[in-house]
Amino acid sequence: MNNVKGLKIVTIGGGSSYTPELVEGFIKRYDELPVKELWLVDIEAGRKKLEIVGALARRMVRKAGVPMEIHLTFDRREALQDADFVTTQMRVGLLDARVKDERIPLQLGMIGQETNGAGGLFKGLRTIPVLLDIAKEIQELCPQAWLINFTNPAGMVTEALLRYSEHKKVIGVCNVPFNMHLSISKMLEVEMDRVRIDFAGLNHMVYGTHVFLDDQEVTDKVLDMLGNSEIQMTMKNIAPLPWNPRFLKSLGVVPCPYHRYYYKTKEVLEDELEAFKSGNTRAEIVKKLEEGLFELYKDENLDIKPPQLEQRGGAYYSDAACNVISSIYNDKKDIQVLNVQNKGSLVEIDYDSAVEVSCVVTKNGPVPLNMGKLPIQIQGLIQQIKSFERIGAEAAVTGSYDKALLALTINPLIPSDELAEMVLQKLLEAHKEYLPRFFQ
Repeated sequence: MNNVKGLKIVTIGGGSSYTPELVEGFIKRYDELPVKELWLVDIEAGRKKLEIVGALARRMVRKAGVPMEIHLTFDRREALQDADFVTTQMRVGLLDARVKDERIPLQLGMIGQETNGAGGLFKGLRTIPVLLDIAKEIQELCPQAWLINFTNPAGMVTEALLRYSEHKKVIGVCNVPFNMHLSISKMLEVEMDRVRIDFAGLNHMVYGTHVFLDDQEVTDKVLDMLGNSEIQMTMKNIAPLPWNPRFLKSLGVVPCPYHRYYYKTKEVLEDELEAFKSGNTRAEIVKKLEEGLFELYKDENLDIKPPQLEQRGGAYYSDAACNVISSIYNDKKDIQVLNVQNKGSLVEIDYDSAVEVSCVVTKNGPVPLNMGKLPIQIQGLIQQIKSFERIGAEAAVTGSYDKALLALTINPLIPSDELAEMVLQKLLEAHKEYLPRFFQ
């Protein structure tokens, strides 16, 4: 990294609706994170969106008065040459693929969601080969660069990159721990910097094992508050179904919003089936939100990130990415919750597997804190999902039908092996264009 010339950052999937949040994050941090060049990369199918987002990014930079150059390109190799950091925010198959990931499982009476269950597996199967190709190019063209991925399913993707890529400078980023920290701080009516949460688990399967306010543990108080049906800690893409207060008390740790899929499966499925019948699955809602956002982005008078972006379930992803980049660049040694190689942080998970835990972020990258033994009440579910991620990643790399079937059958959101094979066949056919390894 050259402090004199400034940083070169490459964002793959630059035409994403989240890009204005990323640009805003770099502008806010310019004094501590001098981004000289931001390269927004996309594929030809995303040309129109890239041009719209790129024009907005240039207006934002101009308004802020920072000397950041915005480059738009469809040539990934050109962009990657000598990059300092690479962020990835892709959706292979675009939102139409997400609609299929949600609707096809629901047709068969099981949960349809883009990062969990059958839909989550297929997003991983489409995404992992592409990200492995990108990692190979990074290793060749900018081997010193950190790859900061916030493409979902982030846990399975990070697992695949750490296990199958030569490029090991990989970090998975998710907005769920940030949202939990923000929500709990609001519940306690204090500033975020007064609250510390120890996080341990996997992506979208992470728990707050301890919550501290001014160094005093308040985990039980937070669980009591979460048991109040009038207080909700959820996200835009997850139904705010209330928790059973007695269950929360017995669980003893703070679940993340995605745990509703596992602890309230019946209620979530009923809610999703209602939406499915009315033609308003989350994917269809997001498509409409995206259309509205890009209409806003076209406005030549718009030169800030519009507040409507926070209606997307991934709000704050980009801010989390900016935080980790700044902390590495500045050797801040602060604590962030990231998807990294376990390295003994969680006793029950293999040393070389990906986990989502609290880390100290240094100039040499994140160092996972020793989170010790997982509470017995959450060990089993975490290990089950880790098996799903490991075997799902192997299926993506090998194109093995049997491994994909096994991954689905292991997943607790798939009710039987027969249904696993039915949904596997239907989703394979639906996504054939993006799954060449399964059709060689």
